[in-house]
Amino acid sequence: MKLFLDTANIDHVAEIASWGILDGVTTNPSLIAKEGKDFKETVLNMCDLVGCVSAQVTAEDFEGMKKQGEEYSGWHKHIVVKVPMTTEGLKALSSFRTKGIRTNTTLVFSLNQAILAAKAGANIISPFIGRLDDAGEEGMHLIADIMAAWKHYDFDTEVLVASVRHPDHIREAAILGAHICTLPYDVFLKLPKHPLTDTGLKKFLDDWEKYKK
Repeated sequence: MKLFLDTANIDHVAEIASWGILDGVTTNPSLIAKEGKDFKETVLNMCDLVGCVSAQVTAEDFEGMKKQGEEYSGWHKHIVVKVPMTTEGLKALSSFRTKGIRTNTTLVFSLNQAILAAKAGANIISPFIGRLDDAGEEGMHLIADIMAAWKHYDFDTEVLVASVRHPDHIREAAILGAHICTLPYDVFLKLPKHPLTDTGLKKFLDDWEKYKK
């Protein structure tokens, strides 16, 4: 499974990348606005750290998405153009596929949407499981449905589990065979930790100190 960081914070990307396990970054307009930094500069700085950076278009019409996406893709070879799951977005996905521009379809909440995005040419689709959980649904059920459907067809579209809220989401996604998970920084920090690792290490070091005396 590929692991992406969901952020627009360059320091966080650099820190997680230093672990040697980070495959990419996803951003969105909300994350960019939160950091208050220049959009293009932020994206390019992240491209120097990882090999896949999703940069989201803000236009709502096909022509606007097409213009923005073509511009973004020209900034750096690591950029993936992030497109919303709308009918205009589907048109943009199809256009980008013919031009060899990699895409990530965001705000996917149903299997039907996932299928449409894949057929339109999306390289990645991003089902938002946490928001489904917030709405009273089981977000991971959508991932299970998508992965089951993908076994029947030859879609080359990767399934990216987005809106992750806790480490168990990653565990479930891995069991289901999802291709990618994108995690917020605070969830990433929880992944390496386990209380038995901490107590075990403490015992080893305590015993070593006694031995040296």
